[in-house]
Amino acid sequence: MSSKVKKKILKLKESSTLVINEKSKELISKGKKIYQFGFGQSPFPVPEKIVEALKENAHRKEYLPIQGLTELRENISKYLFKRTGNDYPKENILITPGSKEAMLLIHIAFNGEIIIPAPGWVSYEPQAEIGSNKVHWLETSRANNWFPTGKELEKKIKSIGKKKNLILILNSPNNPSGVTCNNLEELAKVAKKNRIMVLSDEIYTDLTFSNEYNSISKFYPELTFITGGLSKWCGAGGWRLGFLAVPKKLREFLRSLKSLASESYSTVNTPTQYASVEAYAYEHENYKLKVRAILKAVGNYVYNNLKSNKILIAPPQGAFYLMPEFKNKKYKTSSKLCEAILYDTGVAMLPGSDFGFSPKKMLTRLSYTDFNGTEFFRNVTNCSMIDDEMIKKFAPNVVEGVNKLSNWAKNL
Repeated sequence: MSSKVKKKILKLKESSTLVINEKSKELISKGKKIYQFGFGQSPFPVPEKIVEALKENAHRKEYLPIQGLTELRENISKYLFKRTGNDYPKENILITPGSKEAMLLIHIAFNGEIIIPAPGWVSYEPQAEIGSNKVHWLETSRANNWFPTGKELEKKIKSIGKKKNLILILNSPNNPSGVTCNNLEELAKVAKKNRIMVLSDEIYTDLTFSNEYNSISKFYPELTFITGGLSKWCGAGGWRLGFLAVPKKLREFLRSLKSLASESYSTVNTPTQYASVEAYAYEHENYKLKVRAILKAVGNYVYNNLKSNKILIAPPQGAFYLMPEFKNKKYKTSSKLCEAILYDTGVAMLPGSDFGFSPKKMLTRLSYTDFNGTEFFRNVTNCSMIDDEMIKKFAPNVVEGVNKLSNWAKNL
């Protein structure tokens, strides 16, 4: 039967983030205590006003325009202008069923090659393969906060060939490392000089712990796409509402994306689009401040209790991830390392090899969201007073899992 499936599709495997989530649930159903540090999902409740807006519009059943509700696109345009200073007009905004779909549409439409800094999200490369676009990994180092330098990007572009159509994918704060890019202007200059396009994945940017929204589009708006959505800052991953902002110079590209959308998902579900008007009409700043404060406090707790001579780790700067590196000679691949950790401790993580690193690098991705976000959120009255005792009370699985992982690493 495999002969009936295209070879490039046969090569694909299920997204590792979804696989680890299902595997964890299976082990839990069998009675094993699992610390779910493998799946990156916001634990927090969706803001009440946005939930109310969804309820009020649940009766709506009409098809909306392919590109999305006009008022929603207007609000997203204003949201981006306030954060980046760039005008992505409503005509250049496409509403998609999650930002993941927005990126997939780009890969399908684009005719060229893709540069992905490692570490990079697990779906970037498979999506490029679906679109028949060759991937060039650009391995980074801890020395530059797990992002490429301008020189490294320039060198990679030259090795590929300047005449080729190229897209650089950037994601800050980064999944899986949880750190932010400190040299966006430098990278923008190289991209601009070489006339390459940039896909700026800004799904986590509202969860930057410095409370600053930094986008490469501030320095290179001409050829920078921006993707975003509700899944991370708003806790509404299952609502599947994302957007793609297309630079004015690429309106022809947008036309092709709209055609693809029309022949695939037609339009994003109507009640969620109306609810999202509310999501992007206001800042929801108190909500975001509390979410960032909790994530920063929990992230720092994990960092402070894991860092050792056996575990190298950078402090969290955004999103809800850390990328521990284990000093070990026992396991030959990061995948085998993660399997051993899951079997020995119940801690589920993802191997660095899923994010573009060599399998021999003992890097893992740890998501520190295994707690009841609704309960934690409701019990925070002062964002500056989230201490270890609160974390122990409201994030016991994180505390227990980190303790087991730390003790396990001592025997490496």
